[in-house]
Amino acid sequence: MQRFLSAALILAFSLAAGHAGAQAPAKRLLRIHTAGPADLGVDNTFLATEFANMVNAASPSLEVKVFPNSQLGQSREVIEAMRLGSGAAGTTGGAAEYASFVKRVGVLGLPFVWTSYEHALKVLDGPVGQQLSADMEKGGFKVLSWGVSWGYRNVITAKKEVKQAADLKGLKIRTIPTKVFVSAINAMGANATPMNFGEIYTSLQGGVLDGYEHTAATTLSFKLNEVSCCMAMTRHLMDPVVLALSMSEWRKLSAAEQAVVTKAADDAGRKVRALAAVREAESLAAVKKLGMKVNDIDIAPLQKAALKAQDDLAKDFGAEALLKQIRAQ
Repeated sequence: MQRFLSAALILAFSLAAGHAGAQAPAKRLLRIHTAGPADLGVDNTFLATEFANMVNAASPSLEVKVFPNSQLGQSREVIEAMRLGSGAAGTTGGAAEYASFVKRVGVLGLPFVWTSYEHALKVLDGPVGQQLSADMEKGGFKVLSWGVSWGYRNVITAKKEVKQAADLKGLKIRTIPTKVFVSAINAMGANATPMNFGEIYTSLQGGVLDGYEHTAATTLSFKLNEVSCCMAMTRHLMDPVVLALSMSEWRKLSAAEQAVVTKAADDAGRKVRALAAVREAESLAAVKKLGMKVNDIDIAPLQKAALKAQDDLAKDFGAEALLKQIRAQ
């Protein structure tokens, strides 16, 4: 009798354990790459983190984990792997990072193309954004959210103070290694120096660079103010931020999971958009407080010089019609 009871208890425990296991299957892990730092001071890390928190709170079957500071590799290599269906599930970062794989997306990063945050959002939420999302999907990427960067990109220098557009001539300025960014810097009269982001600090220290171009928020997050003296408010680029998954990962999700992911991306994207102007103002105030000189300069000569670069690049991207729509809005 005792042996029978023991056997019955063992069977009961086994069934209970099996039932519990059936109710709690392993969650699917979605790894999100960003080149941003491990703090919420920049748009791409904030977007990735908010998205992850929202999905993790709402989905019983998904876990999103953010890998900041390029832990999964440099953005180009990560995106290439995504296109082939491996590596990270998705990324947050500048749209220009995708231009090497989806050519027409490069139109979003053209120099001096945006007149305001509102202008950019109107374009991204309209026919241009819809066409580029379709292009991305054909290229192997699912756009979940378009947003705006927390600040326009400006030229920051290590030693030379730029007080007018002519002062940029000949300066070695680091930029993202893409055709759009290189053309933008060269159009301003500087010498574009493509370089991975992680090399900027030591290159400024060693005199390899005269400066770099980026936002005030990024300058603070990576402590680049420690090796820089001055910021010229060129406002030459505002590369929209995008949250995208690989199509291979997107197709693996159930309809319910896709709904959770889509809502989380929409909600996180709205937060990023709402904070753009606020965070830019805060960051500019902070770099001034740390002792950097921030100079407003007349950018009219730079805007005029950029028009040819806009036209040439748009033609190269096959995006002349898109540029026409952007200029018209």
